[in-house]
Amino acid sequence: MEGGETRTDGNAIAGVLQEVFVREVTTSRIACAGCGNVEPIGAEHAYTQAPGIVLRCRNCDAVLLVVTQAPGRNVLAFPRSRWIEIAAD
Repeated sequence: MEGGETRTDGNAIAGVLQEVFVREVTTSRIACAGCGNVEPIGAEHAYTQAPGIVLRCRNCDAVLLVVTQAPGRNVLAFPRSRWIEIAAD
């Protein structure tokens, strides 16, 4: 890094992401960008009869999370989520 830069590339957060994505997440809270409501992920409405899984806000029906699985990879999109809070140990 030059000139005291504090920026690096995304590889710097590998350890944090590894910790976060191995947790039980159905109790994690998700904030809806549509209505502002905050609920546990397990309380939202899941639609599983599609090529992917769609999680919708139980209050305003906004799409919070889309999970698509393909051989060797998982793709996650968070179209109308403000944030997800995943508890640490």
